[in-house]
Amino acid sequence: MEVSFVTLSLARRAERFSDRTAVVDSSEERLYAPAETIHEVHEDRVSYAELSALATRAAEQLSALGLEASDVLCLVTRNRVVSLALFFACRRLGVTFAPISHWLTPATVTRPFEVIDPDLVVFEAAQRDLVRSIPFDRSATLSELEAADCNSEADVASHDTVTRDEADGPQVLFHGDGGRPVVGYSARTLEWNCISTAVTWGLSGDDVVPLVGPLSAPDGFVRVALALLYVGGTLLLDRAFDPGDTLTAIEAERATFLAGRTTALTDLAAESRFDDAAGSLERAVVEGSLSADVRDRYRDCSMSLARARGWLECPTALSQSFSTAADSGGVGRPVLDCRARLVDDDGTVLEGEAEGRLELSGPVVADGYVNTAGAADDEWDEPTTGQRSDETGHDNCRRFDDGWFHTGERFRRDGDGRYYPS
Repeated sequence: MEVSFVTLSLARRAERFSDRTAVVDSSEERLYAPAETIHEVHEDRVSYAELSALATRAAEQLSALGLEASDVLCLVTRNRVVSLALFFACRRLGVTFAPISHWLTPATVTRPFEVIDPDLVVFEAAQRDLVRSIPFDRSATLSELEAADCNSEADVASHDTVTRDEADGPQVLFHGDGGRPVVGYSARTLEWNCISTAVTWGLSGDDVVPLVGPLSAPDGFVRVALALLYVGGTLLLDRAFDPGDTLTAIEAERATFLAGRTTALTDLAAESRFDDAAGSLERAVVEGSLSADVRDRYRDCSMSLARARGWLECPTALSQSFSTAADSGGVGRPVLDCRARLVDDDGTVLEGEAEGRLELSGPVVADGYVNTAGAADDEWDEPTTGQRSDETGHDNCRRFDDGWFHTGERFRRDGDGRYYPS
């Protein structure tokens, strides 16, 4: 069955608001620039029209290097505008996009490649030492990609509309923090995540959001960057997170929304100039928990806070509503288009107030793991307990089964449907 996804199209957004700023790239040109500085003199403000043009150019370059529909591109780089351009270029070519974390080590970076087996690896020169550990046949630096001869007659769609048989492969592949597992996301799943995120947290084209996580992870790429571009907002991009630089960008661009993991939000609040620089922020979402002191610093800035919980297999599954009240310790209710249930050790679905293993379902959940043959795989063989289900006698591994993702983690649900980690 062929399906067409056009509403995630970058080209459509470029037509609607071509001059609106899509990305502000505030990365320093110098590797060791002073802290709390951004690339002010040559600051790159990329409009939606310019980002779409970059994606078209990238698609032509990939085609010139022989990449075609159903191939897989791996990208090893820090956060860059070209990462977004290459994603949309892959959409236009029907190529699967697989960002690889530069935080992996030479020992762990081989793990995703053993599964993905890419047709082309693109990397920034700064990651050359890491890339030397990767077993691959074809590679190109970002500079070599830019220099690729684009005089080919490849048909690059002007609108990044995905028309493909879902069996041909996922749109994006993400890997776990240690390089495994590898999870596939279809174009449909990506779009539902964008919709769910925008509705849950009220994202709009007026929002300006700093990226404090890596584009190689679903919470950075899907939850923040892609969801924001989906609604026409402005993304503040830096090569790597630095709290001083991020606060400078937040203050300069009047950022309105912040979402990140506990460490990033804690590091921002620890800066002495936080109160002054963060005054424009209206709401913040934290993946995890914040200490009472850190929560107070955000709330002293009249900022509403919410906790959220996601997985590699589902970027955002549970979220609190925004509030200035005390943290309840919970992670909220299921987000739009995410179903959650608790089951006991016998697999019985528990109703009402209960405690059990959490399972998730719905269009925001990934489409499955990818095994070494490149095909969909239902089960990941390293559950959170460190033991397989056949070793413990319990069904506690992370897996996909009959339309449900089994997280392998225990949660408690109260009478109002709010979930709390056990």
